[in-house]
Amino acid sequence: MLRFYRRVVPTRSPNILYTSPTDPLAAPLVAELSREYDERYGSHDGVPASIELSRYPARRFLPSAGGAFVLLVENGHAGAGGAFMRANETTVEVKRVWTHSAKRRRGLARQVMAELEAEAGRRGIPSIMLTTGPRQPEAVALYVALGYEPQFDLEADWESLGYLEFRKHLTGADDDSAL
Repeated sequence: MLRFYRRVVPTRSPNILYTSPTDPLAAPLVAELSREYDERYGSHDGVPASIELSRYPARRFLPSAGGAFVLLVENGHAGAGGAFMRANETTVEVKRVWTHSAKRRRGLARQVMAELEAEAGRRGIPSIMLTTGPRQPEAVALYVALGYEPQFDLEADWESLGYLEFRKHLTGADDDSAL
């Protein structure tokens, strides 16, 4: 049986909620992300792009597996969220950062990323990696603005690259205390 925890971190509105991808509060956000993946990327051999969302089991994002799943909750609804899972001893991989379409342009994705980085830092994890798709220029712009280093040529044809990888070293993280 998978166990997860809820930890609400008091902040300015919206509140940060540590939970699980299976939390009912996450369902509308994940459903919208799924629809948008399918709209942006279509299907390949009849398989919708949103199948990507089921690539990793929910347990990978639980604290017991070295993961974290965060929602920004405002008035009882998740406006944004994101997660990370362990990639190796010194790195976490950020996944599924998403802002509900009605909540965009408010800096919520930046808040999600800041919280995920802070949580990795609290755990002594010095490095973060992430990928995004070639049809998500707003995500590329966000990650570059947050100091993530593209592992590809920004001037290249993104479609020919597939996944666009970024990495960031967390300043102040103790490299010797990784969990």
